[in-house]
Amino acid sequence: MFRTSLFASAALAFLAATPAMAQTAPSPADQKSDSLTQQGAQAVAEFLHGKRTAEEVFSPGFLAAVPKAQIQALAAKLVEQFGPFDAVASVEEKNPNQGIVTLRYAKATIAGPITIDNGGKVTGLLLNDVKPLGDSVAKVQADLEALPGEVSALSTSLDGKASPLLKIAVNQPLAIGSTFKLYVLSALAHSIERGEHRWDEVVNLSEKSLPSGQMQEWPAGAPVTLHTLASMMISISDNTATDQLIRVLGRKAIGDELRKSGHSTPDKTLPFLTTHELFALKGNPALGAQYAAADEAGQEAILKKLDVQIKTDPASIPLPQYTEPHAIDTLEWFASANDIAGIMRRIAALKDPTARQILAISPSMSASDRARFAYVGYKGGSEPGVLNLSWLMQTKSGEWRVLTISWNDQSSPVDQGKLEMLAVRLLKLSE
Repeated sequence: MFRTSLFASAALAFLAATPAMAQTAPSPADQKSDSLTQQGAQAVAEFLHGKRTAEEVFSPGFLAAVPKAQIQALAAKLVEQFGPFDAVASVEEKNPNQGIVTLRYAKATIAGPITIDNGGKVTGLLLNDVKPLGDSVAKVQADLEALPGEVSALSTSLDGKASPLLKIAVNQPLAIGSTFKLYVLSALAHSIERGEHRWDEVVNLSEKSLPSGQMQEWPAGAPVTLHTLASMMISISDNTATDQLIRVLGRKAIGDELRKSGHSTPDKTLPFLTTHELFALKGNPALGAQYAAADEAGQEAILKKLDVQIKTDPASIPLPQYTEPHAIDTLEWFASANDIAGIMRRIAALKDPTARQILAISPSMSASDRARFAYVGYKGGSEPGVLNLSWLMQTKSGEWRVLTISWNDQSSPVDQGKLEMLAVRLLKLSE
């Protein structure tokens, strides 16, 4: 909840990589004279054409990690975005068991590493390099605008000298999930720039939230640096790390940073909630409704009582159980596409590159796309009915750019794979 594993786990790819992808190449004595890589690529093509079953093509270990139904769903998404599958365009062999396969669809070629065992079964397949054919910004915009619910999107230079590549409802505030952590990162970096804190400053871990993340399992009081907290918050969207940073900086400081970024509707997000507080409000519908209806003073009073409960009796706080969109228009962190561009602009302008280095730990972009830029940083966020994808990029000529897309649907969970594919199409069209 409140995060997205986009691209970092190759969610855009046809299939997620399995542990076998990292297997050691077989010794020459084990290699066969015929190219297993060629055979495996052709077997994948026959599967996509419906001529072979998943069990005939993929190894048991692969199917254990990526069930047959998931393979079929991902294959269908590719057809939905890029038209019918045609054929294998090429296979670049690394050795008889490993290589790079390129598949040709009607509207794109999609490439990535493939690994074959000595029995001819596919043990790893990661299609993460999409090259749309005959695509255009207008086509992507039409597909974004056709999504159910609401979309706010912007692809533009941050210097304002050129017209945006794409803009959709750029002033519409929408729920953004864990992308709110950009405001925490920026507040921390600016606090360090003012000399109030240091990246190597050590604090004792006193907060405990819920996953996503790992630090909720760390011992209470564990000494951690602010750099470690920020890195965990951004790279794996760790909620406990986030709440710890909010406690260190103070709710007011992050609210001030939100305003300094030019946020158009700060009252929708302030007081600035910790992840644990939002979990608690979502898990108690009556309290959540009371909080949403209160003015800022009333909300602060509710949070004061809730904070005491979190500290003294966390087991008494009901946890969210929903799998459908729940109060995403009232209980969340909100920003428009222009608002996210504003906070990215402040991060890009920092003299100290540390915050940008942290933002680049998980860039959520294929290696071939990253190679087109001098810098790529990423943060995304999600919960049922909410998805945001946001990149900060610097071109090799030095221009800072932002791409951000938010999609909210109060009636049903959004299709993460569909939005990810649209984002990649747009990234391909960005300079």
